[in-house]
Amino acid sequence: MEKIVVSGGNHLEGTIAVSGAKNASLPIIAASLLAEGESRLFDIPDLADVTTICEVITRLGARVRREGQGLIISAEGFRAYEAPYEYVRKMRASFLVMGPLLARLGQARIPLPGGCAIGTRPIDLHIKGFEALGAKIVLGQGFIEAEADRLTGTKIYLDFPSVGATENIMMAASLARGQTVIENAAAEPEIVDLANYLNAMGARIKGAGTRVIRIEGVEKLSGTSHVVIPDRIEAGTYMVAAAISCGDVRVTNVIVEHLKPVIAKLREAGVEIYEEDRGVRVVGTRKLKAVDIKTLPYPGFPTDMQAQFMALLTIAEGTSVITETVFENRFMHADEFRRMGANIKLEGRTAVVKGVPKLTAAPVKATDLRAGAAMIIAGLAAQGETEVSGVEHIRRGYEDIVGKLQGLGANIRWAGQ
Repeated sequence: MEKIVVSGGNHLEGTIAVSGAKNASLPIIAASLLAEGESRLFDIPDLADVTTICEVITRLGARVRREGQGLIISAEGFRAYEAPYEYVRKMRASFLVMGPLLARLGQARIPLPGGCAIGTRPIDLHIKGFEALGAKIVLGQGFIEAEADRLTGTKIYLDFPSVGATENIMMAASLARGQTVIENAAAEPEIVDLANYLNAMGARIKGAGTRVIRIEGVEKLSGTSHVVIPDRIEAGTYMVAAAISCGDVRVTNVIVEHLKPVIAKLREAGVEIYEEDRGVRVVGTRKLKAVDIKTLPYPGFPTDMQAQFMALLTIAEGTSVITETVFENRFMHADEFRRMGANIKLEGRTAVVKGVPKLTAAPVKATDLRAGAAMIIAGLAAQGETEVSGVEHIRRGYEDIVGKLQGLGANIRWAGQ
């Protein structure tokens, strides 16, 4: 079985470059199905999830070619509307092809998606949005079918500012007849990046990054070139790794504005952060302080950084309270930290973390993508050799995490390959 082995105690030092954002790349690759002609996408990370979404659109009839850190995609003349189960079951984001299929072909048949085991993560908001645009939806045994002669713009209110639903509806509405207004839309930077890509293709989208997005439907979209934004979660992960190792690390290729809640909480914990042009310098401290965290939709503290901060707070002085409001069942990593000597009590959607003087290495398992990164972070501070299994989760969202941390002086390696 493949594992990542981390020996704690080394102070991380040096410079680490952040890859393109996974959570921007996936919807943008799906959106390429909307375009007539060829699209060139740059700074696309080499990840398992990216490979999966590329396999999905290839099976639908698109042509995909990787060139260096980019992709060349042509969806000219594709006609297939049924996404392959063997790929959709691997990854929830595969469901993002439904909006483009409905808009371009007028029909879609999608198996129910898979991905990380974090609560229920329902797709009902996507379905309500498509129905509001005029699609007829049939829920079958393990799949969803949708049909629409042509989607028609309307006003859609999201009960929760879901990132995936906002993206899917925005893509579908870009070729709909008339105006679509999405109220209580997600405002994440990845939404803005997708809107910028769609607008470059000829869409007419305003308000991305706010709670109200307006889309004027157009007749067609054309292939274009686009550079994906840096991955703010990868950046935050390496910032926490630097902090827990009492290191001195410069994280480059970041948009500092996207990291404000992470920067604020690290500073509150006693970590020194120096903001630079397209980068941040993180200088750790031997006396981490407890902080309280509440996950929220952007611009609040990101749920995708919750596990990494829990790792940090296990050795902070005092008691920290972490409240998870975005996803249920997202504290599965707490049991793994306890194996390393952490003092964590769970009460519903709240975790109470009492700092301990040190963590001790133990065999641990990545229960999901971000928990996997958090296990590595804990291993950097633990005494002894920590073995992290379940590394298939980590491959989904971190490009060369072992090589990048080795470049900072971490004692980390793959084992059992």
